[in-house]
Amino acid sequence: MILALAARVFGADAILLLRRLAAVGVRAGVSEMTRHEREDGR
Repeated sequence: MILALAARVFGADAILLLRRLAAVGVRAGVSEMTRHEREDGR
């Protein structure tokens, strides 16, 4: 829904930017979770 709205307003470049931001956020969240798991295991 939001992607469709962004596509209409900003064009395809906005969709690529949102996808990249989402991918970076997911990677940061996963790395943070694994870091906490390693610290708790010590």
